[in-house]
Amino acid sequence: MRKFILVCIAACLYYSGLVKLALWWQRRSGRILVVLNYHRATGGDIRRHLLYLSRHYRILQLEAALEELYTPHKDKQKTWDQRIPLVLTFDDGYHDNYTHVFTLARELRIPITLFLIPGYVESGDRFWWLEGKRFAHSTLLNEAVIDGRIYYLDFTKGRKALAQAIDNRLRHARSVEEREAFLTSACEKLAFPDRVMAEDDDERPLTWAEVREMEESGWVSFGAHTMHHPMLAYLADPQELRREVEECRTVLERQLGHSVRTFAYPVGQMKYLGDTVIQAVRQAGYNWAFTTLYGFNTPESDPYLLRRIEVSVSQHWLVMVAEAAGLWYFFSRLRKVPFVHRHFTKTSWN
Repeated sequence: MRKFILVCIAACLYYSGLVKLALWWQRRSGRILVVLNYHRATGGDIRRHLLYLSRHYRILQLEAALEELYTPHKDKQKTWDQRIPLVLTFDDGYHDNYTHVFTLARELRIPITLFLIPGYVESGDRFWWLEGKRFAHSTLLNEAVIDGRIYYLDFTKGRKALAQAIDNRLRHARSVEEREAFLTSACEKLAFPDRVMAEDDDERPLTWAEVREMEESGWVSFGAHTMHHPMLAYLADPQELRREVEECRTVLERQLGHSVRTFAYPVGQMKYLGDTVIQAVRQAGYNWAFTTLYGFNTPESDPYLLRRIEVSVSQHWLVMVAEAAGLWYFFSRLRKVPFVHRHFTKTSWN
Protein backbone atom coordinates (compact mmCIF):
# COMPACT_ATOMS: atom_id res chain seq x y z
CA MET A 1 0.00 0.00 0.00
CA ARG A 2 2.80 2.43 0.89
CA LYS A 3 4.52 1.86 -2.44
CA PHE A 4 1.22 2.48 -4.25
CA ILE A 5 0.75 5.77 -2.40
CA LEU A 6 4.29 6.87 -3.27
CA VAL A 7 3.66 6.16 -6.94
CA CYS A 8 0.38 8.10 -6.83
CA ILE A 9 2.10 11.12 -5.30
CA ALA A 10 4.91 10.93 -7.84
CA ALA A 11 2.39 10.65 -10.69
CA CYS A 12 0.64 13.79 -9.47
CA LEU A 13 3.96 15.65 -9.42
CA TYR A 14 4.81 14.45 -12.91
CA TYR A 15 1.51 14.85 -14.74
CA SER A 16 0.68 18.17 -13.07
CA GLY A 17 3.77 19.65 -14.72
CA LEU A 18 5.64 20.24 -11.46
CA VAL A 19 8.57 18.08 -12.55
CA LYS A 20 8.88 20.04 -15.77
CA LEU A 21 8.68 23.30 -13.79
CA ALA A 22 11.40 22.09 -11.40
CA LEU A 23 13.76 21.27 -14.29
CA TRP A 24 13.10 24.67 -15.87
CA TRP A 25 13.87 26.39 -12.57
CA GLN A 26 17.09 24.44 -12.12
CA ARG A 27 18.30 25.44 -15.58
CA ARG A 28 17.63 29.10 -14.79
CA SER A 29 19.26 28.93 -11.36
CA GLY A 30 22.78 28.45 -12.67
CA ARG A 31 25.16 25.57 -13.30
CA ILE A 32 24.38 22.41 -11.39
CA LEU A 33 25.32 18.75 -11.62
CA VAL A 34 22.92 16.00 -10.57
CA VAL A 35 24.56 12.75 -9.42
CA LEU A 36 22.31 9.75 -8.82
CA ASN A 37 23.44 6.97 -6.49
CA TYR A 38 22.25 3.42 -7.19
CA HIS A 39 23.52 0.15 -5.75
CA ARG A 40 21.77 -2.88 -7.25
CA ALA A 41 20.65 -3.16 -10.88
CA THR A 42 18.05 -5.93 -10.45
CA GLY A 43 14.72 -5.92 -8.65
CA GLY A 44 13.06 -3.28 -10.80
CA ASP A 45 12.95 -1.70 -14.23
CA ILE A 46 16.35 -0.06 -14.69
CA ARG A 47 15.70 0.25 -18.43
CA ARG A 48 12.73 2.54 -17.79
CA HIS A 49 14.83 4.68 -15.47
CA LEU A 50 17.59 5.07 -18.05
CA LEU A 51 15.24 5.81 -20.92
CA TYR A 52 13.64 8.68 -19.02
CA LEU A 53 16.95 10.10 -17.82
CA SER A 54 18.56 9.95 -21.26
CA ARG A 55 15.68 11.97 -22.71
CA HIS A 56 15.51 14.67 -20.08
CA TYR A 57 19.11 15.02 -18.86
CA ARG A 58 22.53 15.30 -20.46
CA ILE A 59 24.18 12.17 -19.06
CA LEU A 60 27.95 12.51 -18.79
CA GLN A 61 30.94 10.42 -17.76
CA LEU A 62 31.76 11.30 -14.14
CA GLU A 63 35.16 12.95 -14.51
CA ALA A 64 34.09 14.83 -17.63
CA ALA A 65 31.07 16.17 -15.75
CA LEU A 66 33.20 17.30 -12.80
CA GLU A 67 35.76 18.99 -14.99
CA GLU A 68 32.95 20.80 -16.78
CA LEU A 69 31.37 21.86 -13.49
CA TYR A 70 34.59 23.30 -12.08
CA THR A 71 35.80 24.96 -15.28
CA PRO A 72 35.28 28.73 -15.06
CA HIS A 73 32.29 29.72 -17.16
CA LYS A 74 34.26 32.14 -19.32
CA ASP A 75 36.69 29.35 -20.31
CA LYS A 76 33.97 26.93 -21.40
CA GLN A 77 32.67 26.33 -24.85
CA LYS A 78 28.89 26.68 -24.87
CA THR A 79 27.09 23.45 -25.64
CA TRP A 80 23.98 23.31 -27.77
CA ASP A 81 22.47 20.81 -25.36
CA GLN A 82 20.96 22.84 -22.53
CA ARG A 83 19.65 19.88 -20.53
CA ILE A 84 20.86 19.57 -16.94
CA PRO A 85 24.07 17.48 -16.64
CA LEU A 86 23.59 14.20 -14.78
CA VAL A 87 25.87 11.34 -13.74
CA LEU A 88 24.84 7.76 -12.90
CA THR A 89 26.85 6.07 -10.13
CA PHE A 90 26.57 2.57 -8.67
CA ASP A 91 28.24 1.80 -5.34
CA ASP A 92 29.94 -1.43 -4.21
CA GLY A 93 30.26 -3.40 -7.47
CA TYR A 94 27.50 -5.99 -7.42
CA HIS A 95 27.55 -8.66 -10.13
CA ASP A 96 24.16 -7.47 -11.42
CA ASN A 97 25.84 -4.21 -12.43
CA TYR A 98 27.64 -6.35 -15.01
CA THR A 99 24.74 -8.57 -16.06
CA HIS A 100 22.09 -5.84 -16.25
CA VAL A 101 23.11 -2.19 -16.28
CA PHE A 102 26.33 -2.74 -18.27
CA THR A 103 24.32 -4.31 -21.07
CA LEU A 104 21.94 -1.35 -21.09
CA ALA A 105 24.78 1.19 -20.94
CA ARG A 106 26.21 -0.24 -24.16
CA GLU A 107 22.84 -0.56 -25.86
CA LEU A 108 21.60 2.92 -24.93
CA ARG A 109 25.07 4.51 -25.12
CA ILE A 110 24.88 5.88 -21.59
CA PRO A 111 28.03 6.30 -19.45
CA ILE A 112 27.97 5.00 -15.87
CA THR A 113 30.45 4.93 -12.99
CA LEU A 114 30.96 2.14 -10.45
CA PHE A 115 32.66 2.71 -7.10
CA LEU A 116 34.53 -0.51 -6.29
CA ILE A 117 35.76 -2.26 -3.13
CA PRO A 118 38.89 -4.16 -4.28
CA GLY A 119 39.05 -6.39 -1.21
CA TYR A 120 35.71 -7.94 -2.13
CA VAL A 121 36.58 -8.18 -5.83
CA GLU A 122 39.62 -10.23 -4.84
CA SER A 123 38.01 -12.43 -2.15
CA GLY A 124 34.59 -13.07 -3.69
CA ASP A 125 33.10 -12.93 -0.17
CA ARG A 126 29.60 -11.78 0.55
CA PHE A 127 29.34 -8.07 1.39
CA TRP A 128 29.22 -7.71 5.16
CA TRP A 129 26.02 -5.65 5.21
CA LEU A 130 24.09 -8.56 3.68
CA GLU A 131 25.11 -11.02 6.34
CA GLY A 132 22.96 -10.07 9.32
CA LYS A 133 19.73 -10.69 7.46
CA ARG A 134 21.05 -13.85 5.77
CA PHE A 135 22.32 -15.37 8.99
CA ALA A 136 19.17 -14.60 10.96
CA HIS A 137 16.61 -15.66 8.38
CA SER A 138 18.38 -18.69 6.92
CA THR A 139 19.78 -20.48 9.96
CA LEU A 140 18.03 -23.72 10.89
CA LEU A 141 18.73 -23.22 14.58
CA ASN A 142 15.89 -22.52 16.99
CA GLU A 143 17.99 -20.27 19.17
CA ALA A 144 21.36 -18.53 19.01
CA VAL A 145 23.71 -16.79 21.42
CA ILE A 146 25.48 -13.70 20.10
CA ASP A 147 27.58 -11.50 22.39
CA GLY A 148 26.11 -13.21 25.43
CA ARG A 149 22.47 -12.63 24.50
CA ILE A 150 20.06 -15.43 23.60
CA TYR A 151 17.85 -14.98 20.54
CA TYR A 152 14.86 -17.28 20.17
CA LEU A 153 14.33 -17.93 16.47
CA ASP A 154 10.95 -19.67 16.46
CA PHE A 155 9.33 -16.28 15.84
CA THR A 156 9.92 -13.59 13.20
CA LYS A 157 10.52 -10.99 15.90
CA GLY A 158 13.45 -12.96 17.26
CA ARG A 159 15.05 -13.33 13.84
CA LYS A 160 14.67 -9.60 13.16
CA ALA A 161 16.30 -8.79 16.47
CA LEU A 162 19.19 -11.13 15.70
CA ALA A 163 19.68 -9.59 12.24
CA GLN A 164 19.76 -6.10 13.77
CA ALA A 165 22.21 -7.15 16.48
CA ILE A 166 24.60 -8.67 13.96
CA ASP A 167 24.40 -5.61 11.73
CA ASN A 168 25.03 -3.21 14.62
CA ARG A 169 28.07 -5.21 15.68
CA LEU A 170 29.48 -5.21 12.14
CA ARG A 171 28.74 -1.55 11.53
CA HIS A 172 30.48 -0.35 14.70
CA ALA A 173 33.58 -2.54 14.36
CA ARG A 174 36.76 -0.66 15.27
CA SER A 175 38.80 -2.44 12.62
CA VAL A 176 38.32 -4.66 9.59
CA GLU A 177 40.03 -7.47 11.49
CA GLU A 178 37.49 -7.19 14.31
CA ARG A 179 34.61 -7.19 11.84
CA GLU A 180 35.87 -10.24 9.97
CA ALA A 181 36.57 -12.14 13.21
CA PHE A 182 32.99 -11.53 14.32
CA LEU A 183 31.66 -12.72 10.94
CA THR A 184 33.69 -15.92 11.20
CA SER A 185 32.39 -16.50 14.71
CA ALA A 186 28.78 -15.83 13.65
CA CYS A 187 29.15 -18.27 10.74
CA GLU A 188 30.21 -20.98 13.17
CA LYS A 189 27.57 -20.25 15.80
CA LEU A 190 24.74 -20.15 13.25
CA ALA A 191 25.99 -23.20 11.32
CA PHE A 192 26.93 -21.52 8.03
CA PRO A 193 29.84 -23.10 6.09
CA ASP A 194 31.37 -19.96 4.53
CA ARG A 195 30.66 -16.63 2.80
CA VAL A 196 31.79 -17.39 -0.76
CA MET A 197 28.99 -17.01 -3.29
CA ALA A 198 28.04 -18.82 -6.48
CA GLU A 199 29.37 -17.32 -9.71
CA ASP A 200 25.87 -16.61 -11.03
CA ASP A 201 24.63 -14.92 -7.83
CA ASP A 202 23.80 -11.28 -8.60
CA GLU A 203 24.65 -10.28 -5.01
CA ARG A 204 28.26 -11.38 -5.36
CA PRO A 205 31.05 -8.88 -6.09
CA LEU A 206 32.35 -8.30 -9.60
CA THR A 207 35.54 -10.04 -10.75
CA TRP A 208 38.54 -8.24 -12.20
CA ALA A 209 37.83 -9.83 -15.60
CA GLU A 210 34.33 -8.31 -15.54
CA VAL A 211 35.69 -4.95 -14.42
CA ARG A 212 38.19 -4.83 -17.28
CA GLU A 213 35.58 -5.86 -19.84
CA MET A 214 33.28 -3.10 -18.65
CA GLU A 215 35.96 -0.44 -18.81
CA GLU A 216 37.18 -1.54 -22.23
CA SER A 217 33.68 -0.91 -23.59
CA GLY A 218 34.19 2.83 -23.07
CA TRP A 219 30.82 3.20 -21.28
CA VAL A 220 31.88 2.33 -17.73
CA SER A 221 34.39 4.11 -15.50
CA PHE A 222 35.46 3.25 -11.97
CA GLY A 223 36.14 5.06 -8.73
CA ALA A 224 37.30 3.98 -5.27
CA HIS A 225 35.08 2.95 -2.35
CA THR A 226 37.77 1.89 0.21
CA MET A 227 39.58 -1.43 0.30
CA HIS A 228 37.15 -3.32 2.57
CA HIS A 229 34.20 -0.93 3.16
CA PRO A 230 34.60 -0.19 6.88
CA MET A 231 32.73 2.64 8.56
CA LEU A 232 35.67 5.01 8.31
CA ALA A 233 34.79 7.22 11.28
CA TYR A 234 34.75 4.17 13.58
CA LEU A 235 38.25 2.91 12.75
CA ALA A 236 40.40 3.16 15.87
CA ASP A 237 43.77 3.18 14.10
CA PRO A 238 44.55 6.23 11.90
CA GLN A 239 47.01 4.08 9.97
CA GLU A 240 44.23 1.67 9.01
CA LEU A 241 42.09 4.59 7.88
CA ARG A 242 44.87 5.75 5.57
CA ARG A 243 45.45 2.21 4.27
CA GLU A 244 41.78 1.73 3.45
CA VAL A 245 41.74 4.92 1.41
CA GLU A 246 45.20 4.76 -0.20
CA GLU A 247 45.49 1.04 -0.89
CA CYS A 248 42.12 1.06 -2.63
CA ARG A 249 43.43 3.59 -5.13
CA THR A 250 46.72 1.74 -5.57
CA VAL A 251 45.04 -1.59 -6.34
CA LEU A 252 42.51 -0.06 -8.73
CA GLU A 253 45.21 1.80 -10.63
CA ARG A 254 47.28 -1.36 -10.92
CA GLN A 255 44.31 -3.35 -12.23
CA LEU A 256 43.00 -0.66 -14.59
CA GLY A 257 46.30 0.75 -15.79
CA HIS A 258 45.48 4.41 -15.24
CA SER A 259 44.93 6.93 -12.45
CA VAL A 260 41.82 6.83 -10.28
CA ARG A 261 40.67 10.29 -9.25
CA THR A 262 37.24 9.80 -7.64
CA PHE A 263 36.24 8.36 -4.27
CA ALA A 264 32.90 7.56 -2.61
CA TYR A 265 32.69 7.42 1.19
CA PRO A 266 31.07 4.23 2.54
CA VAL A 267 27.66 5.19 3.95
CA GLY A 268 28.53 8.78 3.20
CA GLN A 269 26.52 10.68 5.80
CA MET A 270 28.34 13.24 7.92
CA LYS A 271 28.07 11.19 11.13
CA TYR A 272 30.22 8.53 9.44
CA LEU A 273 32.81 11.01 8.14
CA GLY A 274 34.49 13.87 9.98
CA ASP A 275 37.57 15.99 9.32
CA THR A 276 40.05 13.13 9.81
CA VAL A 277 38.35 10.98 7.18
CA ILE A 278 38.04 13.80 4.66
CA GLN A 279 41.68 14.77 5.19
CA ALA A 280 42.80 11.17 4.58
CA VAL A 281 40.96 11.13 1.27
CA ARG A 282 42.49 14.45 0.27
CA GLN A 283 46.00 13.29 1.18
CA ALA A 284 45.55 10.05 -0.78
CA GLY A 285 45.50 12.14 -3.96
CA TYR A 286 41.87 11.94 -5.02
CA ASN A 287 40.50 14.96 -6.85
CA TRP A 288 36.86 14.50 -5.85
CA ALA A 289 34.94 12.59 -3.16
CA PHE A 290 31.23 11.82 -2.91
CA THR A 291 28.94 11.63 0.08
CA THR A 292 25.35 10.45 0.19
CA LEU A 293 24.18 13.86 1.38
CA TYR A 294 21.12 14.84 -0.62
CA GLY A 295 21.43 17.68 -3.10
CA PHE A 296 22.82 19.10 -6.32
CA ASN A 297 26.41 20.18 -6.95
CA THR A 298 27.48 23.64 -8.11
CA PRO A 299 30.85 25.24 -8.94
CA GLU A 300 30.96 26.35 -5.28
CA SER A 301 30.57 22.80 -3.92
CA ASP A 302 33.41 21.40 -1.80
CA PRO A 303 35.08 18.82 -4.11
CA TYR A 304 35.51 16.47 -1.12
CA LEU A 305 31.88 16.73 -0.01
CA LEU A 306 30.03 16.29 -3.27
CA ARG A 307 26.36 15.38 -3.01
CA ARG A 308 24.34 12.56 -4.53
CA ILE A 309 20.67 11.66 -4.69
CA GLU A 310 20.05 8.13 -3.47
CA VAL A 311 17.68 6.20 -5.72
CA SER A 312 16.84 2.55 -6.13
CA VAL A 313 16.07 0.38 -9.13
CA SER A 314 13.16 -0.98 -7.09
CA GLN A 315 11.46 2.42 -7.25
CA HIS A 316 8.81 3.09 -9.87
CA TRP A 317 10.27 5.34 -12.53
CA LEU A 318 7.92 8.18 -11.54
CA VAL A 319 9.29 8.13 -7.98
CA MET A 320 12.85 8.23 -9.33
CA VAL A 321 11.86 11.21 -11.53
CA ALA A 322 10.57 13.14 -8.52
CA GLU A 323 13.77 12.31 -6.62
CA ALA A 324 16.06 13.47 -9.41
CA ALA A 325 14.14 16.73 -9.83
CA GLY A 326 14.44 17.49 -6.11
CA LEU A 327 10.69 17.49 -5.51
CA TRP A 328 10.66 14.63 -3.00
CA TYR A 329 13.17 16.52 -0.87
CA PHE A 330 11.38 19.85 -1.31
CA PHE A 331 7.97 18.63 -0.17
CA SER A 332 9.32 16.54 2.70
CA ARG A 333 11.26 19.56 3.98
CA LEU A 334 8.17 21.71 3.51
CA ARG A 335 6.19 19.36 5.73
CA LYS A 336 9.13 19.02 8.18
CA VAL A 337 8.93 15.24 8.21
CA PRO A 338 11.56 12.57 7.47
CA PHE A 339 12.17 11.99 3.77
CA VAL A 340 9.30 9.92 2.39
CA HIS A 341 11.70 8.25 0.00
CA ARG A 342 13.64 6.35 2.68
CA HIS A 343 11.91 3.07 1.96
CA PHE A 344 14.84 1.24 0.44
CA THR A 345 16.25 -2.09 1.50
CA LYS A 346 19.33 -2.18 3.72
CA THR A 347 21.61 -2.55 0.72
CA SER A 348 20.99 1.16 0.16
CA TRP A 349 23.13 2.04 3.16
CA ASN A 350 26.31 1.48 1.25
